[in-house]
Amino acid sequence: MFKNLLCCVIVAIVCTGCVNVNAEKHCTMSKAECQKVCPKVCPKECPKMLKHVVLFKFKEGTTPEKIKEVEQAFASLPDKIDVIKGFEAGTNVSVENRSEGFTHCFVVSFSSEADRDTYLNHPDHKEFGKSLGGCIDKVLVVDYWNR
Repeated sequence: MFKNLLCCVIVAIVCTGCVNVNAEKHCTMSKAECQKVCPKVCPKECPKMLKHVVLFKFKEGTTPEKIKEVEQAFASLPDKIDVIKGFEAGTNVSVENRSEGFTHCFVVSFSSEADRDTYLNHPDHKEFGKSLGGCIDKVLVVDYWNR
């Protein structure tokens, strides 16, 4: 029994050392690279970010070309608005059948609420909103601070 306990302690110490080595390896990367593996690998390097989540439900009959145009226009905003610290986009692949028709998700990351407010009032963001041209049936927006 004592040998088993001793083996478990040794394995735990060795594994802890491996995790720390990996954390140091990843955390010598740039913050942007480290952010990709956060928070599991290097939480001390992960900045607290305000996540702005936007879901789109397109109107029935919206063409695939128009949807692609909207996706590209949204994806171009980080190049135009410097307070955007991160951007992700994707389409619903859930098997739970609870999307209520929302098909597209966009996550825009900011360092502060002030940066988010700058984004919301930025002329390029406002122009993007106007460009949706009646193809959106519903929009759902949720903001949260990552932990």
